[in-house]
Amino acid sequence: MNPLVVLLLSFFVLIAIRVNIGFALILSSAFVIVLQDLPLVSVVNQMFAGIDSFTLLAVPFFMLLGRILNAGSITTRLLEVADGAVGHIRGGLGHVNVFVSMVFASLSGSAAADTASVGSILIPAMKKAGYPAPFAVALTAASSTLGVIIPPSIILIVYGAFGNVSIGALFVGGVVPGILVGLFMMLYTYILAVRYGFPANPFPGARKLARVLVRGAPPLMIPIIVLGGIIAGLFTPTEGAIGAVLWALFLSLFIYRDIKLRDLPNMLSSAVIDFAIPMFTVAGAGIFGWLIAYLGASQIVVNFILGVTDNSYMIMFLLIGFLLLVGMVLNPISATLIFLPIIQALGDTAGMNPIHMGVLSTIILSVGLVTPPYGICLLVANQIGGASLGRSMIAAAPICALTILVGLLSLVFPDIILGLPKLLVPDLIPSGG
Repeated sequence: MNPLVVLLLSFFVLIAIRVNIGFALILSSAFVIVLQDLPLVSVVNQMFAGIDSFTLLAVPFFMLLGRILNAGSITTRLLEVADGAVGHIRGGLGHVNVFVSMVFASLSGSAAADTASVGSILIPAMKKAGYPAPFAVALTAASSTLGVIIPPSIILIVYGAFGNVSIGALFVGGVVPGILVGLFMMLYTYILAVRYGFPANPFPGARKLARVLVRGAPPLMIPIIVLGGIIAGLFTPTEGAIGAVLWALFLSLFIYRDIKLRDLPNMLSSAVIDFAIPMFTVAGAGIFGWLIAYLGASQIVVNFILGVTDNSYMIMFLLIGFLLLVGMVLNPISATLIFLPIIQALGDTAGMNPIHMGVLSTIILSVGLVTPPYGICLLVANQIGGASLGRSMIAAAPICALTILVGLLSLVFPDIILGLPKLLVPDLIPSGG
């Protein structure tokens, strides 16, 4: 049997019997290495190479940032800003849900953190206001995936680090499509609100709105610190993440005083554990991805696709369909790491700019955070909302379709992704596409 088939088949069999994904990657890779009579030391070497990246240090800092935001009053302040800005529109709490997810995404870069923190407040509030529980769950889960698209995105960090693509340009490229997805979700919420009579919150008045904006302004400095510093060339994404953590700690410890110094050891240890688990998967993906490249999977896939069509749009449509299927069983980080060589090879074949390809694949993979059987954001939100999982899945389907629509629009109109990088960071954009 072809060793590439053995590699993929053994991996998915291990996943099907619920073996941890990191172990599944390592065991399937080691099995093929033995079959191919390659040195077993390659396992250790490639696992180390997979995590030997300074850029990846940004990930634990963003994870720590998410814990700081949730432990203090910052999330509540952001909710107040969102309520003041959009809560008075018909379907107010739904708009607040999406809006705060857009803002929260620009702070922590974590979809699951957004689901847990925002959902624990807004899902019960939406149910109390008369919104159907499945819709509240679906909207919370789907909007939280904006944390994968809007910078700082952990997935874009991983894509840039392993794909040799500018993370700064990827960050800037994710801004417009991420906002567009959020606006589409708000439009969908408004249409349902008009149809089913969902309520709007009263307008707080200009004076109260101004006070809320002032209260929320310091946390909103975080995306400015990260994105502004990277665009200006003042620091790397890792240094930007450290700066964001220091600013959040300063606010929480000394300004708002809602976190104590004695809380920090637990927060740091939790962030380390949260980081260690995905890093084990990253290490496993290092050897798995190396084997995929060694066995020539990228060229095999490219040759197969070209045997079906040489139209660049058809190639990309096939890749989008593949990523949607992969996202249903793998989290976006694992999917990016494992299939990055194939994604980039097909992108090159279709003449896609590397920045365009990175952001587009991230948009599509973000859908997997809501779709079963993986669907971690939907599962977390559903646990909070106590709705029927089947009904929540049905309610989430049209919202997920909006994300896919933005992906397709970004494919047809590349400047949705590339327009802002061309304007702000033209030196970081490679040629192509």
